[in-house]
Amino acid sequence: MELLFLPGTYAPCPTCQGARYNAETLEVTYRGKNIAEVLGLSVDAAATFLSGVPAASRSLETLREVGLGYLQLGQPATELSGGEAQRIKLATELQRARRGHALYLLDEPTAGLHPSDIALLRQLHRLVDAGNTVVLVEHDLDTIATADWVIDLGPGGGDAGGGWSRQDRRPR
Repeated sequence: MELLFLPGTYAPCPTCQGARYNAETLEVTYRGKNIAEVLGLSVDAAATFLSGVPAASRSLETLREVGLGYLQLGQPATELSGGEAQRIKLATELQRARRGHALYLLDEPTAGLHPSDIALLRQLHRLVDAGNTVVLVEHDLDTIATADWVIDLGPGGGDAGGGWSRQDRRPR
């Protein structure tokens, strides 16, 4: 239920108990699970469950490679963080034909990732290896260290304060 000036509120439907499908649809199963149960799986669990379905398996594996194995398949897009949404877009691009010559601009895609999760960086390097250009706005030093080129901007950046003078904090 969307409320005009207050945050929306959700309650399970009395008919489907929150499954979001009618009874006839929920009767259809694959390996003992209906669509609502499959959408309740995490990407990691779904990758195992759907390993025999090549198209699904390939897509789920790409989501895992960009660090999204923990997401629930049926999670609403409105509940994703900005970094998660960017990584979903990145996974989509990684599954496309390798054309090269594309420019990818990402704003802190490593935000929210565990420091030991370097899978995302491998995928970004795959895009570069395919002939694309990847530009990141990033603050994580380990991520920055893997870059071919670094442009250091802002107060406190670089030896001379990036685009700012250290002495008076005015643009040069």
